[in-house]
Amino acid sequence: MSLISEQTAATDAPESVAAPAFEGPLPWIEDTDKIAPKDARALSKLFFDRLQTLEEGTHEYAYARNTLIEMNLTLVHFAARRFRNRGNGDMEEIIQVGTIGLIKAIDRFDLSREVEFATFAVPYILGEIKRFFRDTTWAVHVPRRLQELRVELAKAKEELSAHLDHDPTVKELAEYLSLTEEEVIDGLVASNGYAAASLETPTDGGESAATPSRTLADVMGEPDPAMEAVENLHTLAPLLDELDERERRILELRFGQEMTQSQIGSELGVSQMHVSRLLTGTLNKLRRGMLA
Repeated sequence: MSLISEQTAATDAPESVAAPAFEGPLPWIEDTDKIAPKDARALSKLFFDRLQTLEEGTHEYAYARNTLIEMNLTLVHFAARRFRNRGNGDMEEIIQVGTIGLIKAIDRFDLSREVEFATFAVPYILGEIKRFFRDTTWAVHVPRRLQELRVELAKAKEELSAHLDHDPTVKELAEYLSLTEEEVIDGLVASNGYAAASLETPTDGGESAATPSRTLADVMGEPDPAMEAVENLHTLAPLLDELDERERRILELRFGQEMTQSQIGSELGVSQMHVSRLLTGTLNKLRRGMLA
């Protein structure tokens, strides 16, 4: 159901409408697809002029606004065509996003500007589509400043490479863009989050059934528990040196000799409860040190 048909249903109009559903100078348009572009421009001016005098929330206001949207959807399709090969999002999704820009343009257009609506609306439509690609292309959240810097760095690298006959260094990029080297490095690092490869991406040809193609997931490394244990031991060693002699002794008896708390109490001449408190305090101290 089109927007105009929805408006007709909302006002309880009959299915076949031969006359306006309400009083007013606006013509009733049943099928906006049959309107020629030249006629659409003329009708749009009429509807915009009437829209400025209507009260928002009324049926006539909704009809005028919905008709303007439908009559100017060709602007969205025109703007969306340049993005059809971008890869992110299908054309239907791009059209939906561009329509949001069209609606914003309709709500903000003023005939007193003395400019064609198409000239006014296209930047709004393109802005929404570009924002959609910017927000959906980055694999991780990156601040807007760094997103824009990525584009500047890409252009600078291309221009400098042609001029210098080699890939520009960080220093050369910084001088070219009047930035610090730290800012350039931040931009280069952020560029790594621009797109993420699927784990199903093939990494080789797989020329026969005997040598099937491997995906990125097949060749990616996995966390090594042994390496994690080594890192923990390196972190723990200086923390153990900071413990007093009794704390180290309790740890040795409990984890080195695997004695129970009761046995440790007998060895040290203290109660099991006291051993439990000492052991808990020592382990909490080591845990805080490793987390820090």
